[in-house]
Amino acid sequence: MAATAHSSDPQDSPPSQGTMDPLAIATEATRSLQGMSTELTARVPHLLEAMQSVGTGLELHSTLDRIAETAAELADARYAAIGVIDSTGEGLADFITYGVTQEQRERIGALPDGHRGLLGALIHQPAPVMLADLSSDPRSAGFPAHHPPMRSFLGVPIRVEGEIFGNLYLTEKRGGGEFSIADLNMVKILATEAGIAIGNARVHDEGRQRMRWIDGSVAVTTALLSGSDAEDALAVVAEQARRLADSAAGIVLLPDDEGGLEMVAVSAEDPSGLLGTVIPPHSPVVGQLLAGEPVFIDDSATDPRMITSVAPRFGPSMLLPLKSGDRVLGTLATPRRRGARKYTAAERRLAAQFAAQAALALVLAEAQRDRERLAVYEDRDRIARDLHDLVIQRLFATGLLLESAQRKAAEPDVHEKVGQAVDELDVTIQEIRTAIFALQQEPTEAPAGLRTRVLRETGTAAVPLGFHPSVNFIGPVDAKVGERTGKNLIAALREALSNAFRHAQATRIDIVVDVTVTLPDGREAVRLTVADDGTGIPEGGRRSGLRNLAKRAESLGGSSTYGPGIGTDGGGTRVVWEAPL
Repeated sequence: MAATAHSSDPQDSPPSQGTMDPLAIATEATRSLQGMSTELTARVPHLLEAMQSVGTGLELHSTLDRIAETAAELADARYAAIGVIDSTGEGLADFITYGVTQEQRERIGALPDGHRGLLGALIHQPAPVMLADLSSDPRSAGFPAHHPPMRSFLGVPIRVEGEIFGNLYLTEKRGGGEFSIADLNMVKILATEAGIAIGNARVHDEGRQRMRWIDGSVAVTTALLSGSDAEDALAVVAEQARRLADSAAGIVLLPDDEGGLEMVAVSAEDPSGLLGTVIPPHSPVVGQLLAGEPVFIDDSATDPRMITSVAPRFGPSMLLPLKSGDRVLGTLATPRRRGARKYTAAERRLAAQFAAQAALALVLAEAQRDRERLAVYEDRDRIARDLHDLVIQRLFATGLLLESAQRKAAEPDVHEKVGQAVDELDVTIQEIRTAIFALQQEPTEAPAGLRTRVLRETGTAAVPLGFHPSVNFIGPVDAKVGERTGKNLIAALREALSNAFRHAQATRIDIVVDVTVTLPDGREAVRLTVADDGTGIPEGGRRSGLRNLAKRAESLGGSSTYGPGIGTDGGGTRVVWEAPL
C-alpha cells in the first residue's frame, strides 16, 4: 500500500487542544467515526477503553509507555514506538518502544536519533503514513544489525496544545497483513487523546520538577548560611545540582590565574580525574561563561568546543554561570552519561534559576563570613590590648619584685629558685607578646609557619629544662605540611617535651621534623622524632602521654612509636610520631 497523507483531515490541523474540554474531544471523535464500516464501529468499545487507559496517570514517561502499548493492542500491531521530537525540531530527544525485548534493545545498540530515514522525514512532514512494505519506501534508511524484521508500517503525529510533540509508529501487523484505513482512523483518534494525556503529564512533570529544584535551592541556601566554609559551600552546590539534574556529575568551576576555569568541587559517580581539571582560556565556552551566558551541550564527547581530557566521558551537559548581579563567581556544570537523554527546555530553565539562586546564596554566605570574621578581629584587638595594657605590666612588676627579693635572699637555694621564677616570667612575657602579635595580624597575613611554631615550643621548654633542645628540619616543612597535621604535630611535640621534663631528667634532647618520608601505603608524610638521654620509660610506669601521642597520629592515618634514646647504651627515650601531610 502506498504512503497516504491526509492533509485535509481534521487531525492534521486541529484546534489548540489546551482549550478543548472532554466533551469537545468526544464530539471530534464521534465526527471522525461517522460513515465508517461496521467492522470499525464494532471496535468502538475497544477504542473508548483504550482512550480511558491512555488518559490515566500523570507521570510523563509511564504515560508514553502506556500510549505505545495501547496503540499496539488497538491496531493489532506487534511493535509500537513513540519518537519525541527535541527542542530544535530536527531530531529525537527520546524514543519509547513496545514489543522489543530488553535483550533485543541491547543487541541493536543506540536508539534512532531521527536525523535520517523515514523517522527523520516524519519529523519534517508530520502527516499520517501507511506502508505495506517499509523497506520499499524511498525514505527508508534500513535497519541496524540485530533489528527484528518489520514490513507493514503506520505512523501518526501526536500534537500537544497544537504543536507537534512527536510521532506514534506501529509496525508489523499481526498475521502478516497490512494496516487498514480503520486502523489508521482508530489510531488517529487515540493520538488525539494521547496529546491531551501527554499535555497533562507534561504539566504535572514540570510542576514536580519545579518543586524539586525549589527545594534544592532552599537546601543550598540553608547549608551555605549555616556557617560552612567556602570549600564545603561549593561542595553542597555541586552535590545538589547533580541530584536535581539527574546527572552523572555536579561540578563547580572557578576562574584560575591563567583565565581558564578550574574544577574545584565535584560530586560524581566516578570522580576520578575531575578535580583540578582546567578548561583552558582558549576554549570557546570559557569566554561565553565568564560573560554570564549559559552553554548547553548535546554531546560532550563529540562537541568540538569541549576540549578537556574528561569531556569524552560525558554526553548531554549544561554549563551555567554562577552569576549574581554583574559578578560571575564561576560555573556550575551538570554533565550526563554518554547516551543519556538531552536536557529539556524546562530542565534548562529550572537549572539556570537554580544556578542564579546558588550564586546569590554564595554571595550572602561570603558576606556573612566576612561579618563574623570582622567580629572576631574586633574581639582579638580588644584581647590584645588587655594583654598588653594589663597582664604584661603586672607580670613585669612581679618580675621586678622577685629580682629585688633575689638580691636580698641569704640562702643560696632561695636565691636560685627566685632566679628561676624570674626567668620563667621573662619567657611568659615573651610568649604573651608573641600571642599579641598573632592576635593583631591582618586577615591577609599568613599565620606563623610550622618551623616557627616548632622553634617557639622548644624555646618555651628551654626554661624548665635548663637547656635548649637541638632542632633540625629536613625538607620544605612550611610548604608541605597541612594545617590540621601541623596543629597535631605541635601538640605531639609539646607532649613529648613535657614528658622529657617531668619524668626523664634529660640533659639533652634532639628534635627532627622530616617531610621527606613515605608511609607504608605510599602516602607522603611528616615525621617528628624527639630523642632524649634521660632515664627512659620505667617498667610498669604510666603510658597516658604515649597513648595520647598515638591517638593523635592514628586520627590522621599515621602512627606513633617509642624506643631507646640517645643516652649511653641506648638510655633515654626516642618518640617517633608520623602522619600524612
